Amino acid sequence: MRKDVRILLVGEPKVGKTSLIMSLVSEEFPDVVPYRAEEITIPADVTPERVPTHIVDYSEAEQTDEQLYQEISKANVICIVYSVNNKKSIEKVTSHWIPLINDRTDKDSRVPLILVGNKSDLVEHSSMETILPIMNQYAEIETCVECSAKNLKNISELFYYAQKAVLHPTGPLYCPDQKEMRPACVRALTRIFKVSDLDNDGILNDNELNFFQRTCFNTPLAPQALEDVKNVVKKNLTDGVCDNGLTLKGFLFLHTLFIQRGRHETTWTVLRRFGYDDDLELHQDYLFPPLKILPDCTTELNHNAYLFLQSVFDKHDKDRDCALSPEELKDLFDVFPYMPWGPDVNNTVCTNDQGWITYQGYLSQWTLTTYLDVQRCLEYLGYLGYSIISEQESQAAAITVTRDKKIDLQKKQTQRNVFRCNVFGGNGSGKSGFLQGFLGRNLMRQKTVREEHKSYYAISTAYVYGQEKYLLLHEVFPDFDFLSETDLSCDVVCLVYDVSNPCSFEYCARVFKQYFMDSKTPCMMVAAKSDLPEMKQQYSLTPLEFCRKHKMPPPQSYTCNTAAPPSKDIFIKLTTMAMYPHARLRCLCTCNRCTFCLCQNLLNSELLQTVKAKLYTTVFSRHVSQADLKSSSFWLRASIGATVFVVLGFAVYRALLRSR
Repeated sequence: MRKDVRILLVGEPKVGKTSLIMSLVSEEFPDVVPYRAEEITIPADVTPERVPTHIVDYSEAEQTDEQLYQEISKANVICIVYSVNNKKSIEKVTSHWIPLINDRTDKDSRVPLILVGNKSDLVEHSSMETILPIMNQYAEIETCVECSAKNLKNISELFYYAQKAVLHPTGPLYCPDQKEMRPACVRALTRIFKVSDLDNDGILNDNELNFFQRTCFNTPLAPQALEDVKNVVKKNLTDGVCDNGLTLKGFLFLHTLFIQRGRHETTWTVLRRFGYDDDLELHQDYLFPPLKILPDCTTELNHNAYLFLQSVFDKHDKDRDCALSPEELKDLFDVFPYMPWGPDVNNTVCTNDQGWITYQGYLSQWTLTTYLDVQRCLEYLGYLGYSIISEQESQAAAITVTRDKKIDLQKKQTQRNVFRCNVFGGNGSGKSGFLQGFLGRNLMRQKTVREEHKSYYAISTAYVYGQEKYLLLHEVFPDFDFLSETDLSCDVVCLVYDVSNPCSFEYCARVFKQYFMDSKTPCMMVAAKSDLPEMKQQYSLTPLEFCRKHKMPPPQSYTCNTAAPPSKDIFIKLTTMAMYPHARLRCLCTCNRCTFCLCQNLLNSELLQTVKAKLYTTVFSRHVSQADLKSSSFWLRASIGATVFVVLGFAVYRALLRSR
C-alpha cells in the first residue's frame, strides 16, 4: 500500500478547480475564490483508505508551463476539470489536456485520470453522453464524476474516487477494450487460488472459502452469503462450480465481476494480502522479511515450518507413495515464477529407486536451503504462502537462528539440529562416492549420475542417542592454497584418502596440519575404497600412527562398492563428533548405543581424564617411600580409589546420556 496519495487538479481557467478544493476543506462554497489554492494535506485518519492525501491546484495565471510539468510528474492521479455548461472546456479535455499529460508521463506507467464535470447546478442535463466516448477512447481514464462546488454535490466522492484510482487502479487488473482481466492479474489470482486450495483438489470448498475470506477480510462468510456467491457463478458460468465448490474459472469470474462493477478494492485487498504490489509482482518486503543473524550462528527451520512443509508435500503426493514424481514436483512449484530445484537436487538428497525425491529427501533439501541460503528459503516459503496459511506475520517466523557456536562449546551442549561436515581429499580419493554413499547409493547407482548433474552437497538424517539430526556433507574442492573461510568453517572435518593410492594420504595430513591441528573442530580420517588392496602410504607416519599422534579416532574404513546400500555407521559417528566436539569421542563400532561404545567414549572422556590426573596428583604429591611403593596395601588402596572414581564417573556419564 502506498504511503500517501498526491492529487493534481488541472483544467481551463474559471472551470472551478480552486472552488472544488475550498468547498471540500471548508464544507461550504467560498465567497471569495483566489487564483490558486495552496497545497492541502488531508490526514490519514480522516480519509476512507487511511492514507495521507495531498491535493494540489494548478493556475495558468500564477504558474509557468515548467511548473505544471513538474507537478504532472509528481502526481499519482490527475483530475481534469471541465465545466458542464462550457463546451469549449470539454473539447479542451481531448485536444489539450490528455495529450499534454500523456506526453509528460511514461507510456508504460500512465498516471490515472479522473474527468470532473463541475457546475452541475447550472444545467438540467448531464454531460455524460459527450464524455462516454472520450472514456472509451482513453484507457487511462478511470471514471467521470459530475459535481457542484456551490451545492457541495459529489465533492467528497470526487476525491475518494481519485484516491481509489491510485490505491486500487484498474489498469493493472483489467483491459477495457477486450473486457477481460490482464494476464498478470490472472497469473496472480491463479497462484492465490492454488495456495488457498489446501487439499489440492482444484476446488475451493466451504471451509477453504471461509479460510480465504477470513484471511483477506478478517470475517467469515455467512452460510447464505456463501450460497449466494456460488449461485451467481452458476448462473453465469457452467463449470464455475463443481461438487458445491468454486473452481479456478469460477474464482477468476468472480473477480472479473468485481472489477466490472467498480469494486476494484475487493480484488486489490486479496492481491495485497497475498504479497502483491501495484505492478502485480510479489513485493520484496513480502518475499524477504527482515531476519537478524549474528556471526557464528546458523539458520534452521523450526517445528511449525516442518509441519507446513509436510502439509505441502502431502497435498501434492497424490499417489501417496511418499515420493514426488516429476509431475507432482512440477505441480508443487507451479506457484513459483520459476523452477527452483534443478537436476542436481536429486543427487543431493535421498531418492527412491525411480530417482524421485522422497519425503525425507524433500525435507532435507529444505533444511539445506535454510542452512546455506536462508534468504532464498524465505523467498520460497513466500511463494508457497507460508505466512498466510500458517497465520504468521512473515516467513521469518519459520526460522530458528541458533546461538553462537562458542557458547555451545562453553556449555558443552547444543540445541542445533543441523551439523556441517566439510569433506577434504585429493583428486580421485573417493569424496564424491562418500557423499553419495551417505544417500544410500552404492557404486553401481553412482555410475548413472551424469557429470553435469553432480552435486557437491549431500544431506540426510542420522540418529545420535535416539535423536534425529541432519548431517550436511560438503565436498571441498581440492585446491590446497585457496581454501576459503566457508571451506574451513564447519562442525566436523572428514579427511578422505584412497587406500589403493600411496600418495593419497599426504594431502589429508597436509590439510590437517595446516588448518585443523590447532582448532577445536573434531576431525576424522576415512580410508576410502577399502574393498581394494591397501597400499603403503608414502608419508613419514602411517595413517594409524598419525591419528594416534594427533589424538584422532583411528582411520575408518569405508567403501561404497557393495551390493546393498553402503553402511551409515561412519555418518552416525561424524554426527556424534559434531554434536559433542568437546568429548573427544573414539567409539570404534560407531553405533553409539552398545556398552562397548559407552566404555570407549568414557575411557577417553574429559571427565575420566580429569579424575585420572587428580588421582595421580594426590598420590605422587605426597612423600612416598620405596617401602610404601612396594607395600601391597598401598596399591590396594590406590586400586580401590581408582575403581571408585571410575564407577562414579561411569554412573555420571550414563546419567548425562539419558538426559540428552
